[in-house]
Amino acid sequence: MEFKQLVEAAEKWCSGNPFDLIFAEEDDERRLDFYAEPGISFYVLCPDHMTGGTDNFHVWSESEDCLPFLQLAQDYISSCGKKTLLEVLEKVFTSFRPLLGLPDIDDDSFEHYHADVEGEPGADHQQMGVSQQ
Repeated sequence: MEFKQLVEAAEKWCSGNPFDLIFAEEDDERRLDFYAEPGISFYVLCPDHMTGGTDNFHVWSESEDCLPFLQLAQDYISSCGKKTLLEVLEKVFTSFRPLLGLPDIDDDSFEHYHADVEGEPGADHQQMGVSQQ
């Protein structure tokens, strides 16, 4: 994707949340910098297939307070499949919700699945293996 299109997509994304696109640079690296109050900042390095640069997006922050919150987005980016800039930005926004003073998004289906995985097998769970008859 052309860098200009990435910048336009980032600006459009910013219109729906507290972040502002404060810097966009294409010369040395295809980098988009974002900022939101209270002092939340991160940047995205965009893939550049023309110059043989990075194949995936990369998110990072120079703020020690922000870095731990980016782990979810970093894990998402490194998972299988190509991601779009908007998918990456949405994952970053979800990661920063606590810092922004916004409630976490409840995902009942995930919690239900997670509870089943963590729970002990009960009478309503079938045991895996060979049944002896």
